[in-house]
Amino acid sequence: MSASVAVYRSIYTEDRFKQAYGSDDNASGSLRLREKLAGRCRCSNRACLHLLRERVPIFSWLPRYKLKKWILGDTIAGLTVGILHIPQGMAFALLTSVAPIFGLYTSFFPVVLYMFFGTGRHVSTGTFAVVSLMTGSVVEQLVPSPLEINSSSSEASDFEAQRIGVASAIALLSGIIMLCMFALQLGFLSTYLSEPIVKAFTSAAAFHVTISQLQSMLGLRLPRHNGAFSLFKTLASVMENLPHTNMAELLISLVCLAILVPVKELNMRFRKRLRTPIPVEILTVIIATGVAYACSLDSTYNIEIVGHIPAGFPRPQLPAFHMFPAIAGDTIAITFVGYAVSVSLAMIYADKHGYSIHPNQELLAHGISNTVSSFFTCFPSSATLATTNILESAGGYTQLSGLFTSLVVLIVLLLIGPLFYFLPKAVLACINVTSLRQMFLQFQDLPDLWRISKIDFMVWLVTWLSVVILNVDLGLAIGVVFSMMTVICRTQRAGCSVLGRASNTEIYRPLENHNKCHEVPGVKILTYNGPIYYGNRSFFREEMIRLLGLTPEKIRRREKAIKALEKRERETTVSTVERGIANTSFSSENEFFKSETSESYDQAVLIDCSSVIFVDVAGARLLTQMCTECQKVGVHVYLANCNESVLKILTSSGLMKYMNPQHIFVTVHDAVVYIQQQKEKPSANTTTVWV
Repeated sequence: MSASVAVYRSIYTEDRFKQAYGSDDNASGSLRLREKLAGRCRCSNRACLHLLRERVPIFSWLPRYKLKKWILGDTIAGLTVGILHIPQGMAFALLTSVAPIFGLYTSFFPVVLYMFFGTGRHVSTGTFAVVSLMTGSVVEQLVPSPLEINSSSSEASDFEAQRIGVASAIALLSGIIMLCMFALQLGFLSTYLSEPIVKAFTSAAAFHVTISQLQSMLGLRLPRHNGAFSLFKTLASVMENLPHTNMAELLISLVCLAILVPVKELNMRFRKRLRTPIPVEILTVIIATGVAYACSLDSTYNIEIVGHIPAGFPRPQLPAFHMFPAIAGDTIAITFVGYAVSVSLAMIYADKHGYSIHPNQELLAHGISNTVSSFFTCFPSSATLATTNILESAGGYTQLSGLFTSLVVLIVLLLIGPLFYFLPKAVLACINVTSLRQMFLQFQDLPDLWRISKIDFMVWLVTWLSVVILNVDLGLAIGVVFSMMTVICRTQRAGCSVLGRASNTEIYRPLENHNKCHEVPGVKILTYNGPIYYGNRSFFREEMIRLLGLTPEKIRRREKAIKALEKRERETTVSTVERGIANTSFSSENEFFKSETSESYDQAVLIDCSSVIFVDVAGARLLTQMCTECQKVGVHVYLANCNESVLKILTSSGLMKYMNPQHIFVTVHDAVVYIQQQKEKPSANTTTVWV
């Protein structure tokens, strides 16, 4: 069943519509500003309580906690993630080039702090492979590994202290940067790391992690390569030293991979049926530690083990402040990566479960987590892909699951930690590699990405190749720049189309896509699908010239023709008056142009500004210039669908000096009806729009 719409109303210019339905901008603007300032400056118990709940969200969600409904899920999920944190924390500490105990510290303090300040109910924070890899690259660069060092000597302890000092300094500076961004409300900056960039970056970084762990899996003692082409340098170094492979460590690695890969695959395949995933990582760690201890693998086969893990809490100590100038550039990249991944994960699960997160509050949460944790010998932390996925699939409901996670890690720190003395580092390397499964699987998104958006596919590919070929931080920078360049190029080359009207409707669509729409006689309706600014003003002008056919040569020729016509008309009028006959009728410009030239031109140009989101000074001046050029040849310019900001800039730039304010309309149809009625009834004062 079809329905029809009939509307009778007056034609609305922008001025007329504002007079009828607008408000006093100055009064409302000053009132809003006054209300905002008053609200900010108001101090009361209620305002303080609101601020406390906003900045420390635990005071907001904990009183509303549904104990009977949520406690079981939070307990099981928290304990499951806590068990996973133990092997992953120690494994990612190797990526950071520090002792495994510091990975356990980083799996404890940030989890507790995020529980108080974070807004993501299903976010698990702690050690993250990509952040650990980037941090480890800086640590290796500033504190390179000596060729020979006795693990039991004082030199070894000083060496470890220097390395964790640098890693803690990176965490502190990263936390300070996040807190400064929170103070400036810069949470929106994470949007510059788009989804294709984040996925390509993490997928490419997974290759760096895998290659960097080959030497530990093969029992090779090789220096870590940094800078451009580091992945290929590391791979070449491993290939050269393959004859020196420790067969015992290779066998341990193969056995661990043979256990970890199938069991983790089973966890993913049957995650809906399993109440909690099989804790294969911690079981592998326990079994490997027992076998290494029973068989004395470290002394018999010279395998590399974790060594001493002190029990208890770390003593607070200051990070290496003097390293700030050397680590500043790399820390900025680490900060943005950690924050972007954390916010992306939080948003994914917030959308899935129907709640919202606050990006600026996430800055505060991760900023406090990194800042405070850095004084307890922790390296940079963020949300983690694997543990967050497990936390959600295990039935976690709120941030309270972090309490049970931290309790598991706390028990290990206080009681169980020293028992992992004989844990082979090859086992931790295998855990590192198998934890990257989700990152490698992101290649599955490429066919859909190609189908949906070729440009986003290119952003993904360029970022991935840059990170793999060059380096993690340099590749990320190239990916961000390339992504922004695609946005700039799209605004520079936005499409400009001629609109036609669907018969007996007020609907106007591009003629190139709608062949049953027709141009309105005497009116050229144009639309531009992008902003008009200094970057695309030349392209915009070229498109307008092409569609209107008003080249500078034609403008000069028509201007001369109009002046000649006006001169002849004045002479004709004078001569007829002298004879006593006053002839006040004039030949239309359109007929004159047809007689003078072989081409026909429209008498009016209507620009639909509905897709013009903003105009800068250069764009406003270009529109003014085009308006004057059209007037020279007798073509009137009209505007429609201008938003408030565009209209304000055009008015402030002086366009109204060259254009009648009554030629700016609320809709395209208003302008078309006005132009048609002006042609039929030039003296009409009241007009009506019929749809």
